[in-house]
Amino acid sequence: MNNTKGIKIMLVDDEPHILQFLEFGLANEGFEVRTAIDGMSAINLAAEFHPHIVVLDVMMPGMDGWEVCRLLKKNMSNIAIIMLTAKDEVDDRVKGLTIGADDYVVKPFSFEELLARIGARLRNQFPALFGEVMLGPFRIDDRRKEITYLEQVLELSPTEYELLKYLVINQGIVLSKTTILDQVWGYDFGGEENIVEVYIRSLREKLNDKEHKLIRTLRGAGYRVDLP
Repeated sequence: MNNTKGIKIMLVDDEPHILQFLEFGLANEGFEVRTAIDGMSAINLAAEFHPHIVVLDVMMPGMDGWEVCRLLKKNMSNIAIIMLTAKDEVDDRVKGLTIGADDYVVKPFSFEELLARIGARLRNQFPALFGEVMLGPFRIDDRRKEITYLEQVLELSPTEYELLKYLVINQGIVLSKTTILDQVWGYDFGGEENIVEVYIRSLREKLNDKEHKLIRTLRGAGYRVDLP
């Protein structure tokens, strides 16, 4: 990743070897990294360190990740939390979203996947760190709620804007319909999943993506944006 100077990441996990591995990798990318091995230490460190991103393990003795997430979001609204979990079940995902988690990485995971998700959260929640976000042929201006593609401003509805921004910012990551609904429409959305297909179809038309090379469909998995 570029432009990582001054970006703070806090790692919270009770497994020292995971902390050491992630701390080394993220510091090597230029991030300022601090670590905590339990929930109470994490709460105290966050108040002092003021991280942009918290990578937080769910299963910890004493205060678990859910409670840490709830308290951090209560006390620090402008913070992005990525949960590390060994489970990929709907109940856990909904619980996390309800208390403020912003994303999930399911163990075991690759460092590259975590780095991509950190980058996505930064671009989504801290656009001021980057100014306008430039990704391939896209320019995203969140202040104007405007997306430019191949130097042409796209005519997008508010929902189309949020969906395309989410897809592009998470480029290279497979996003399920359920994940897209949670992040774009909200976890309490009561409609049908096929609404995602309708909006994807509309975006493909506006992007002239007739062969689905930009917004790809992965059968049974979801969608992924591949940037040239």
